[in-house]
Amino acid sequence: MVMISIVYFLACLLIGLMGVNRKLGFWGYFFGSILLTPIIGLILIFASDKRNPSKK
Repeated sequence: MVMISIVYFLACLLIGLMGVNRKLGFWGYFFGSILLTPIIGLILIFASDKRNPSKK
């Protein structure tokens, strides 16, 4: 059971890292994948747009 929890947490962490340059950022995708599932988090990443660079 502990091993499954560790793998789940690492998958959520990986999803968060993949979403760093996306609309919701690391924390949005990390918590989204924890609350829903890492598979749904991965679908959210592929469905979202990249973050627009700020113009200065």
